[in-house]
Amino acid sequence: MGNKLKGKQVSNAYSIDRTDLLILSLLQGDGRMSNVELARRVNLSPSPCLERVRRLEALGLIAGYSARLDAAALGFGTSAFIQVTLDRTTAEVFDRFRDEVVQIPEVSECHMVAGGFDYLLKLRLTGMDAYRMVLARIVDLPGVAQTHTYVVIEAVKEDRGLPLGG
Repeated sequence: MGNKLKGKQVSNAYSIDRTDLLILSLLQGDGRMSNVELARRVNLSPSPCLERVRRLEALGLIAGYSARLDAAALGFGTSAFIQVTLDRTTAEVFDRFRDEVVQIPEVSECHMVAGGFDYLLKLRLTGMDAYRMVLARIVDLPGVAQTHTYVVIEAVKEDRGLPLGG
C-alpha cells in the first residue's frame, strides 16, 4: 500500500494495519456501506469486520457518519473564502473571535492560519445578498480589523476525505 500510516500505533494496545486502512478508506467513500459488503471487500467475515469498525470508532479514528449534500440543489450554490485579520493576536481576542464565529451558520469552516492573516473562513451562501449580511456580522466580530473576500467561481476539487490510499 505504501502508506505511512500502515503499522502506526494509535494506542498502547492497537496499531493500524492494512485492513484497518482499507476499512477506513471504504467507509470514507461510502459510510452507508453494509457491514456484510464491507467485510466482503476487505476479505473478512462480518463479525471480525464489525469488531474492527467498532474499535476504530472507539479509538476516535472514525469521528462520525454523515450524508454529502448537494449545496447548489439546496440553494447554497455560492461559496466564498474570507481572510480575517485581527487587531491584536492575544489569547483573549482569539477566544472571543472563535466563540462568536462558530455561531454563524453560513461559516462552514474556520481555520486559524499562520501567515499574513489570522483566520480563513469558508462560507456556503444562498447568494450575494446573503453574503452581504454575513459579511456585516463578520466585520463586527470581536477583534476583527480587516477582511478580504474571494468568491468561488468554480469548485475544481472539493474535500473527499483523507488520502488513505485504499
